[in-house]
Amino acid sequence: MVEHERRQDFETRQIHAGARIDSDVHSRVTPIYQTAGYLFESFDDGEDLFAGRSARRAYSRNDNPTNAVAGRRLADLEGGVDGIVVASGQAAIAATLFALAQAGDHILVTQSLYEGTREMFRGTLRRQGLDVEYVPDAATDQEWMSRFRATTKAVYTETLPNPLNQVTDIARLARLAHAGGVPLVVDNTVPTPYLQRPIEHGADIVIHSTSKWLAGHGAVLGGAVVDGGTFDWTANAARFPQLTEAPRAGAPSFTERFGPAAFGAYLRSVIVLEYGPTVPPTSTFLLLTGIETLSLRMERHVANAGRVAEWLEPRSEVARVHYPGLASSPFHDLAQRYLPLGAGSIVSIELAGGRPAARRFIDALRLISPMTHIGDVRTLAIHLGSTIHAKLTERERLDAGITPGLIRLSIGLESARDIVDDLERALAAAGD
Repeated sequence: MVEHERRQDFETRQIHAGARIDSDVHSRVTPIYQTAGYLFESFDDGEDLFAGRSARRAYSRNDNPTNAVAGRRLADLEGGVDGIVVASGQAAIAATLFALAQAGDHILVTQSLYEGTREMFRGTLRRQGLDVEYVPDAATDQEWMSRFRATTKAVYTETLPNPLNQVTDIARLARLAHAGGVPLVVDNTVPTPYLQRPIEHGADIVIHSTSKWLAGHGAVLGGAVVDGGTFDWTANAARFPQLTEAPRAGAPSFTERFGPAAFGAYLRSVIVLEYGPTVPPTSTFLLLTGIETLSLRMERHVANAGRVAEWLEPRSEVARVHYPGLASSPFHDLAQRYLPLGAGSIVSIELAGGRPAARRFIDALRLISPMTHIGDVRTLAIHLGSTIHAKLTERERLDAGITPGLIRLSIGLESARDIVDDLERALAAAGD
């Protein structure tokens, strides 16, 4: 009896998955291939490259060896069949929806989402003809199914919406999306594939802002799309002719040529090539360096966040702590199910003193950095109502759960005692 080789553990694959040793130089570390294009070996080779008959690359706009390693590694860690890195998380979202939908099409979206994504949905994407419809968090299965149309092309959600950490029931949404004949697209930026892998729960496409915990140091921007290879495009051929019909006479369709990896191939060779949201290989080099320590960093992020959340919860200056790792959280049971290794490192607090207390709190910070970012090794803080959500009306902010005193903390890797000391100083100021 032949034994099947055991799949390597996550901690090993985050270092090695997707790497290719250069046949000429034999560099152990993936090099930075800083080039715009690649030589043709001959006239016929150039023709084959542009006809798609060659596996070699022609141009770095959509394919670069450094970037390809990062795409393969993220696909491996998420459990997908293909991965494509792009210039930012926003670019990853836009590219994915452009690959699935066209003007006049309809996307169903969960109500709880990061505000930057919502702004793109109600702004640029709506102007380009996509109809984005929000479904309330409390919607029943029947209400969800009643909203699907012939033009619906995807259900979109986040695993752990920022800033309020409403843990999403991914398996339920996957069941509903598939019953409606569309893929489930999930932004998995906050947990990272170390804490949660949505494809294992039924998701079809996973998106990341690699600028955050994956890179980890706040030094680079980037995004990624992972094709799970799980959605049956041919069974829903009428909705997705771009994948199931021949792109030109005599050519095979993407599903015929690439099978389960059809979406990733279309995204790379059409959407990314034509729109050009290219990430520099120098940024990807830093991303790969960050991914190599992902599990170690996430363990420390989670440990620090849990300690900080527990310390904050009884404080009189704090009206509420939003962290699903707390037993008091309404999302604790879902967090236990989907995030057994930890509920991430975003801890949001509502200060009892409202906006005036938030001003004093932010201005009193010394160790913690007041800035707009998350997923850094450094602990960061931001007042949501005056920054990210400032364009909304007061009613819109309150409907989204953005109270006047809401502060988002992205807990970093410093000593938890030092983080708490700085928070204590800031809360003392907030309570004055």
